[in-house]
Amino acid sequence: MDWWEGVLANLASPPIVFFALGVLSVLLRTDLRLPEPVYTALATYLLMAIGFKGGVALAESGWSQVWRPGLAAVLLGCCIPLWCYPVLRRLVRLSPVDAAAVAAHYGSVSAVTFVAAVNYLNELRVPYEPHASAFLAVMESPAIVVGVLLGRLTQPQAAAEGGLPWRQVLHEALLGRSVFLLLGALAAGAICGARGEEATRGFFVAPFQGVLTLFLFEMGMVAARRLGELRRVGLWLIAFGLVMPMVHGAVGVVAGHFAGLSPGGAFLMGVLAASASYIAAPAAMRLSLPQANPTLYLTAVLAVTFPFNVTLGLPLYYQLARWWLGGLP
Repeated sequence: MDWWEGVLANLASPPIVFFALGVLSVLLRTDLRLPEPVYTALATYLLMAIGFKGGVALAESGWSQVWRPGLAAVLLGCCIPLWCYPVLRRLVRLSPVDAAAVAAHYGSVSAVTFVAAVNYLNELRVPYEPHASAFLAVMESPAIVVGVLLGRLTQPQAAAEGGLPWRQVLHEALLGRSVFLLLGALAAGAICGARGEEATRGFFVAPFQGVLTLFLFEMGMVAARRLGELRRVGLWLIAFGLVMPMVHGAVGVVAGHFAGLSPGGAFLMGVLAASASYIAAPAAMRLSLPQANPTLYLTAVLAVTFPFNVTLGLPLYYQLARWWLGGLP
């Protein structure tokens, strides 16, 4: 399958079709809107489902197969903000605190982009490490901590006056809603094992595709509501939101390969590296870098990077993995 065929197949999948429908509903100014509790419930379900499935696989495969790619995921999460920061300062010309906040978002990960990537592999019937959701869990927090450090180190006066609320920052980074759900469900899956997976199949497996479709419908509406703010963030930040995910996707695929992952697993590592957080990172930045402009990081992530990744990015990263590793249809 070449890149264009992959794009067409991805665009014709139900989650992406409904993502486009969500965008269209906002552009046509309909009154469609999911209640906030429904959105929260859908996100909770998706995080629990992928975490539980990954925990079951972790119990079956053992830690010996996880530590190398897990370490690679942590290193990616730490390093991506470090090279994004100077790009954002010199090319995009953001202030130090804004550059640090945006860098943290692009070093952290999007669980929904990861779920869409898993769904993409399943549709192509490409095998991958079933414990890959563990990499998602360990990659979300390091970038947030690094981003906060970058932001605070560039504001010595603010740090001296107000101090650095490390307890709150670490709590948000390590025990925020998405991280806690992923790690908790991962532990539950590892404890329950295959018997637990069989017992919950009717809840965590059968409805998964439908829940993902409904969630992406809502994400389409969320992304479309940010489109009007693109003019405020500037062309350079838009370019950053398109180019850097492709760079990170290539780096992630190579890192996954050297960490011993299969081609499908290396593709997922590339997707994680290419994604950007819109749940954990914004909450942490509001707490620890309140001076940062949320319009910049939310618009870049939600109106540029997320739509690009779930529509055109997934087939692109798949082709990168196919070209670099081979062994993919």
